[in-house]
Amino acid sequence: MKPLLVFDMDGVLVDVKESYRESIRSTVLHFTGKDAPHDVIQYYKNRGGWNNDWKLSRELCSVYGKEIAYETVVEVFNQYFFGHNGVPGLIERERWIDTNDVLARLNQRFDFAIFTGRMQEEGQITLRRFATHLNWVAVIGDDDVTQSKPHPEGLLKLKLEREVAYYLGDTVDDAKASKAAQVPFIAITAPGGNFAAFAPAAFLNSINELETFL
Repeated sequence: MKPLLVFDMDGVLVDVKESYRESIRSTVLHFTGKDAPHDVIQYYKNRGGWNNDWKLSRELCSVYGKEIAYETVVEVFNQYFFGHNGVPGLIERERWIDTNDVLARLNQRFDFAIFTGRMQEEGQITLRRFATHLNWVAVIGDDDVTQSKPHPEGLLKLKLEREVAYYLGDTVDDAKASKAAQVPFIAITAPGGNFAAFAPAAFLNSINELETFL
């Protein structure tokens, strides 16, 4: 049995600046008339505890002076993300980060799994679009666990089945989950990210450097 590499999705496998991050901006602008720049969104991501983009959208609305019901934020966010009234969804702007077939080569040596803060179907949409050539032994979304990251539940489920070689993530919540599950962590360094306290096995600028490390 091959060792298992577990990946977060957003910022690790997929560039989501123009999808999830832009959906946050659009949602906040919709309710407040104010812009939430990408560096502000990244600041919250770096703090940890904001893995859920619906909750972050609501928080930014509150910061900008508007208290919006959570269910209403979710509805509007999803309209931007998935599309609405004939307008294409921002999910279509996502970009697969592996540009050199690094993952295809590594998939010959490692089995792959995903532990993501996305909902299961949101993850599957993107995998069907970009990654049908890869073998994923498991995909664990936020709706597959009872406790969201930084809780390690998803990693612990995978660890019960087999050896997990590394977990690759780009946020503090990923690093906390990895540490709690006692799984070696590889940090995909997001702007301003501070992972030194978690003693990652490696710091990589992108997934395209993974083959060299392994």
